[in-house]
Amino acid sequence: MSDKSSSNAMWGGRFASGPDAIMEAINASIDFDKRMARQDIEASRAHAAMLAKQGIITDSDAKAIREGLLTVLSEIENGTFKFSKALEDIHMNVESRLKEIIGEPAGRLHTGRSRNDQVANDFKMWVRDQLDAAIGGIDALTAALLDQAEAGADMVMPGFTHLQVAQPVTWGHHMLAYVEMFARDKSRMQDARKRMNECVLGAAALAGTSFPLDRDMTAEALGFDRPSANSLDSVSDRDFALEFLSAASICATHLSRFAEELVIWSTVQFKFVTLSDRFSTGSSIMPQKKNPDAAELIRAKVARINGSLVGLLTVMKGLPLAYSKDMQEDKEQVFDAADSLMLALAAMAGMVADMTPNKPELEIAAATGFSTATDLADWLVRALNMPFRDAHHVTGTLVKMAEDGNCDLPDLTLAQMQSVCPEITEAVFDVLGVHNSVNSRTSYGGTAPANVRAQIKRWREELG
Repeated sequence: MSDKSSSNAMWGGRFASGPDAIMEAINASIDFDKRMARQDIEASRAHAAMLAKQGIITDSDAKAIREGLLTVLSEIENGTFKFSKALEDIHMNVESRLKEIIGEPAGRLHTGRSRNDQVANDFKMWVRDQLDAAIGGIDALTAALLDQAEAGADMVMPGFTHLQVAQPVTWGHHMLAYVEMFARDKSRMQDARKRMNECVLGAAALAGTSFPLDRDMTAEALGFDRPSANSLDSVSDRDFALEFLSAASICATHLSRFAEELVIWSTVQFKFVTLSDRFSTGSSIMPQKKNPDAAELIRAKVARINGSLVGLLTVMKGLPLAYSKDMQEDKEQVFDAADSLMLALAAMAGMVADMTPNKPELEIAAATGFSTATDLADWLVRALNMPFRDAHHVTGTLVKMAEDGNCDLPDLTLAQMQSVCPEITEAVFDVLGVHNSVNSRTSYGGTAPANVRAQIKRWREELG
């Protein structure tokens, strides 16, 4: 029997002839949804076990189905399975092959379900697996960031606003900023996973089924918390995919921001970090070049992931309940975004683990641009009880004096400072060095090395 006639047989007598090549091409999804083969087979095995337990099919048929499905999975995993576009999708491909293996009992597998609840459930299981993988990728990146933070807890560097030197911070504090970002990404993914963890099987086409299914049994077998509560919503919902894409987009944005910093920091103008050869490339014409290509490619991945989110939002925005064929366009975008996110997470974890901060250059840069001006203003408030706005004005005058003298604030003499504010004492110099500055920032969440070490300890305990 040809693929086309086999497809017609599975559809039944409604279609007397197969679709032409154009319809086959636009209707088929097997080229991409075959990635859900494992989830499809796992769900079908659970469904068959439940049907037998409920007396809807015999135990012998259920056993044949479950064992036959394992054979199909083995063929798919070892590359001997022949996928047919005429059979449209992974569900029909699996069922067709199952019938070739076990015969008539294969036709009983689809009792009490539809491709509508089947595909929604398979897709949800696939996205759930991807959330778990992404969480693991974030944990690996976080561990690399914590190692960098610990190694540079006392290392000073410039903190920026508007990409202008603002105040000194520690390298460890900067690394921990990204730990906080990626921890929120992990939390979003965990939250999305929890919310989506409802089993769709049993919703059937859109209205449920008259068969006495035990949906709780199927849900438990597949690791879901509960069955979904509304059959219409169950088959038409793709919120779980949208939430995954949303969380992925935010995470990719964080990766892109860090990638941008690495691109800037690795330039000869900054010289803040050296990236390893494993994550850099050379130039085909300029032998001196060492390009941060991995960081640049990570920076670009956010465009693909954001595009996937907007694409699926646009697909879903105009669909009435319940299922529409438009929803076949949900998977490729999610698959692509998942691949891009996992690659970006792995590449960033590798770059962070391998990169070397340039301590002397970082310290020199931290001391430029009058970075301790705020420390001076704060000292005037604390030591002289000066209103902050007045302290701000005095400090600004001293910055102008230093700028005119082509020096930094710590290079001014006490006499020069007292010419602006006679009450200033020698004690002011205790706060003007960059190390003094970061050591003084002990407020919770501040950059002081002691704070950095405490946060590292907290995060390591949390990660286990």
